[in-house]
Order: sequence, then structure tokens, then C-alpha cells
Amino acid sequence: MDAVGKNILKMRKSLGYTQEELAKLLNVSFQAVSKWENGVSLPDVATLPLIAKALGCSIDSLLGYAAEQRIINDYEKRYDSDEYYWGVKPSNMCYEIMKLLPPIKPLRVLDIGCGEGKDAVFFAKNGYRVSAFDIAQKGIDKAKKLAEKNRVDVNFFKADILDFRLENEFDVLFCSGALHFVPDDVRGEIFENYREHTSSGGIHAMNVFVKKPFIPDAPDKDLNRSLNKCRWVSGELFGYYTDWRLHSCNEVIFDCMSGGVPHKHCMDIMIAEKV
Repeated sequence: MDAVGKNILKMRKSLGYTQEELAKLLNVSFQAVSKWENGVSLPDVATLPLIAKALGCSIDSLLGYAAEQRIINDYEKRYDSDEYYWGVKPSNMCYEIMKLLPPIKPLRVLDIGCGEGKDAVFFAKNGYRVSAFDIAQKGIDKAKKLAEKNRVDVNFFKADILDFRLENEFDVLFCSGALHFVPDDVRGEIFENYREHTSSGGIHAMNVFVKKPFIPDAPDKDLNRSLNKCRWVSGELFGYYTDWRLHSCNEVIFDCMSGGVPHKHCMDIMIAEKV
């Protein structure tokens, strides 16, 4: 079902409208509404303002952009200071990659959702050839400053994990704290692209937050509501790598102070090698 159709269905039901009632408000047939909601066809562009008005929402919300924009705005706000929100200490996964695939020759690394660049800069300082992207421009700007301060070259660029696809081959794909923004209906296609564009013997080091009923939502409730449709389950990440060599696949619960309020997260962490 198309995202627009899903949103029409969800909003229509929340308002208690039948397909016939919504169709009457829009001066279209109920069959047209049914086709939209079932992904058979899309509303005409000229009809979108009428649909949005009838459902009491913005066109961006109807198209599914509002949740993504809240996420972008949240991270732009987090990164809008001289301090580094996540600090500058690299992830433990960085050290594990160096043990498995040390840069004894030029190795190509892609940092997916690089934030303010701490891990990308660490890789570059240790001799890897690094590219890195994030959706937040302030994060990219701070990452470039961090690279300049450390006198290393990193190809930082702005991109959305949902839209960006690899066209060149990499030896290491690294992703920490970004995969939980990927809805389940595009995960298979994204991972197929990542796997295909990884060199033989290459490494994927990734983690993702998983939902546990005994762990309350983090304090940033608005952001969590935006992520409800993107929830991962335990072990799901590992399932994309059943034909790779898994060097580690762990699930951990840890304390976090992001946002200044103590809370807990559960995370699946994986390092896999293409064989």
C-alpha cells in the first residue's frame, strides 16, 4: 500500500469517516478512495489540498513528510551548539573494526548517519579513506570542523538514509544510531544495496535500537512517536546477514543521559563479514 494511501486510511478512520463519507466531502466516488487506500492509484495532485482539508491535516502530513521533518528539526536543534552532543570519543565498534580489518592498505569506509562526525574522523585519523553522510546539516558542518581540527580529509555530504543508495563499492559500512529511522517496508531493499556494494571480505558494523515492553520510552516523546512505525525487534538486524560470517551479534541494555534525563535503551549490535 502506498504511503499516501496508508495515511488517508489512518486519518479517515481516526475521524470516524466511512469511505463513502470521505468521498462525498471530496466529490469523488468511494471507489476512488478505496483505490487510494489500497495503493491501486494515487490522488491527483490537485486533489491533495482538498483531502488534507477534509482530514484536518497538512499536505506534508498526508505525504508522510511531517514525521521526518520533526526528526530533522530535532537533530538540528541538538547539534546547534559549540559542544559535541555525542562527544568526540569513537564508538567501541570502531576499535573492533580495526582489529578485524586494519588499514594495512587503503580501505574505503562509509559512515551512514555520521552525526557530528566523531567516528568518521577517528577512522580517517587511523588511515582509512572515509566518506560519511547525515541528514542534519548542522551535524555535517560540525563534522567538517572536527575533521579540520584533526587535520584529516573526510568526504562529508548531506543525504537521507531513506533515499541514498550506494553506487560504489566499500570495504567497511559503519552505522551507529541511524537504522532505527528506517521503516520496515524499505529495509530489505536498503540492505540488499549495502550488501551488494561491499567488497569480498568487507565488514558491516551496525547497531539498532529495539523495543522492549519493560523499558519505558526515552524522554524525547515527540521523536519516539515519529519512530513508532520504524520499531525493530530483537534479532531482526542479524537476519539480514545469515549468509555472512557474524563476528559478533549481541543485545545489550544500557543507561543513557541524552537530553539530560537518565533513561535506558536496548540495542542489537552486529559485526559481520562478507565471505
